[in-house]
Amino acid sequence: MPKKKKAAKKAVKKTAKKPAGKKVAKKPVKPAKKAPTFMPKPGKVGKAADLAGPGVSTYEEVEKLLPVDYRPILDNKETQRALYAVKRYVEDGLAKELNLQMVQVPLIVEKESGLNDNLDRDGSRTPIDFPCGLGISPRINAQIVQAATKWKRWALKQYGCTVGEGINTDMRAVRKDYFLDHDHSSYVDQWDWERVITAEDRNLEFLKMIVRKIWKVITGAEDFVQQMYPQLKDPRYPNLPKELTFIHAEEILERYPDLPRKQRETRILNDYSPAVFIIGIGWVLKDGYPHEMRAADYDDWVTDTSKETGKDTHGLNGDILVWNHLTKRRHELSSMGIRVTKETLRKQLELSGQLDRLSLPYHRMIMNDEIPLSIGGGIGQGRLQMLLLRKAHIGEVTVTVWPKQLHEICEKHNIFVLK
Repeated sequence: MPKKKKAAKKAVKKTAKKPAGKKVAKKPVKPAKKAPTFMPKPGKVGKAADLAGPGVSTYEEVEKLLPVDYRPILDNKETQRALYAVKRYVEDGLAKELNLQMVQVPLIVEKESGLNDNLDRDGSRTPIDFPCGLGISPRINAQIVQAATKWKRWALKQYGCTVGEGINTDMRAVRKDYFLDHDHSSYVDQWDWERVITAEDRNLEFLKMIVRKIWKVITGAEDFVQQMYPQLKDPRYPNLPKELTFIHAEEILERYPDLPRKQRETRILNDYSPAVFIIGIGWVLKDGYPHEMRAADYDDWVTDTSKETGKDTHGLNGDILVWNHLTKRRHELSSMGIRVTKETLRKQLELSGQLDRLSLPYHRMIMNDEIPLSIGGGIGQGRLQMLLLRKAHIGEVTVTVWPKQLHEICEKHNIFVLK
């Protein structure tokens, strides 16, 4: 990547003396040539194998990572009581800290709307399509949502939100292409939230301010549930730190240049801080790979933030990751970011080779300035409950389908997966 940047600068110098019209004509051509190689695709080995997906792909691996001599602290009934208490606390906390209102959210969207979430942008995780509407022709081409990420931005307009106001949802989704392990399931429950911002808010300090407010709610929820059930305050599982550490994806790569993404995250959580917000997920780093694949049409991962950091950094998005002392693994709680403008949407779609998406209704609304600038994200309900209630498997706090071999493995580890 550095070599390409130098070459680009030389090209600018050569054309500096030419008429302005010629410079304008050349600008859109160069990114198009880079696009096929700029965005690498996930592979089966090395860093390419770590661009998307949970990182676990066999049940032999799952069995090895599950804790030995596990005993749940809360029984099933206590777990449900604690779960709903935490749910109310988080929803009330987000409403207060971010000025959000709970609203209804769709489980189904029209395929042609462009509102569904494509997740990792490489096409490996596709939504469930089905026709609906008995007695009509043609029937509606419907999809089960994989997340409400894009719908929320449009919903800000639908619900009449103004700057500083936002919405929160109790979102349910289906992701059929996940490998089903200890913290990934086909059933997804999230607090999907979105808030209207101004153009001046599109900077790192504003992003960090919002993240700190969310972190305050998360750590407050941990204290709250431990007041209900003091036995959850167990020295084996230290509480979350009150301060969240911010670090850029580029900085993590500098520390561990030879490690793939998930191993870098594991090391940073052990060597640096047990709770981090990784900034800039989606932009291709100096090793030729993005920290992780990220869809091109919601989070802004292309904006140059070097003026704010004094380093070669990009992106106004990120993930909250913590160290799970029970599973002894990295544990993602939230993904969020400042959303694309019409300029950064076009650039990200171009770099991803997806400019054809600009014809979809959702994308046209952004290009035509019909929906507000926003910041938003998703907080995994099952993931957070699993962490705060000291559970070894997400199936202890959510009900969904699991393969027979996983049930058998969990039983051997004294893990009661809900059915």
